Amino acid sequence: MKRSAWSVRSAHGAVAALAIGVAGCASVPSGGSAGLPADPWERWNRKVFAFNEALDDAVVRPAAEVYRDVVPQLVRTGVSNVLGNVGDIWSAVNHLLQGKFGSGLEMGLRVVTNTIMGLGGLLDPATEMRLTRRSEDLGQTLGVWGIGPGPYLVLPLFGPSSLRDTSGLPFDRYATAPTLWLGGNPYAVNTLQLLSVRADLLATTRLLGDVSLDKYSFVRDAYLARRLDQVFDGAPPLEKFEDEGADAPPPKGK
Repeated sequence: MKRSAWSVRSAHGAVAALAIGVAGCASVPSGGSAGLPADPWERWNRKVFAFNEALDDAVVRPAAEVYRDVVPQLVRTGVSNVLGNVGDIWSAVNHLLQGKFGSGLEMGLRVVTNTIMGLGGLLDPATEMRLTRRSEDLGQTLGVWGIGPGPYLVLPLFGPSSLRDTSGLPFDRYATAPTLWLGGNPYAVNTLQLLSVRADLLATTRLLGDVSLDKYSFVRDAYLARRLDQVFDGAPPLEKFEDEGADAPPPKGK
C-alpha cells in the first residue's frame, strides 16, 4: 500500500521499506542502485514524485494530522482494523493464487474470526490467536508467477510502483475497496481510508525526511527492495556478481 509515502499499502510495509533503505542511504546514486532494477523513466518519475510530495505537504499530511489529533485513538484503531480486515480478504485470495494453500486458509480463517468475533472487524482477536496478517496483492502474485517487475514507475497520487505492480493495481483497488464489502458513500469511505493510512505513516515519513540525502532515490530503492523481499517471502535469490580481478591460478608445480 506500499505507494508518495501515504499511498504505501500498509504502515507496517512502509516501516519495513524505510528500515531497508536506511542501511543504504549513505550514498544515493541518481541512476539506480546496484542490484536493483534500472530506472529508465527517472526524469518523469521525479516530476511525478515532486507533484505527489507537494500535494501531500499541502493537503494530505495536514488533513491526516487533524484526523490524528481530533479522532480518539480507540476510533482510529477500529477504523484501521476494519480496513485491514477488508484487505485480508484479497490477501487470502492471492495466497491461494500463489499456491500457498496453508497460509491462504489461515488468512481466510483470520477474516472469519475478526468478522464474527471482532464485531465486523472493529476488533482484532485473530492476532491474539496467532493468526498473523500476511498481506499479499496481485503484483506479488504476478511476481511469484515469474513476471519481472519491469521499470520503476511513480504514479500520480498512488506513489512508488513498478510496471508489474501497476498492472495489478486496478484489481487490488477494486478488491480491497471498503465500499465493495461494507457499502457506504465511496468518496467518504475512500477519504477515511486515505486519512487512516496517512496518519499511521506520519512518524515514518518524518524520519524519512530526516535521514535521506535524496528522498526520491531513497524511496525508490526502499520500495524495490521491499517488493523483492515480499515476492520471495523474505528469501530473495542472492545477487550474482561477475568476477573482477580474480586471483591468478597458482604456478604449476607448487
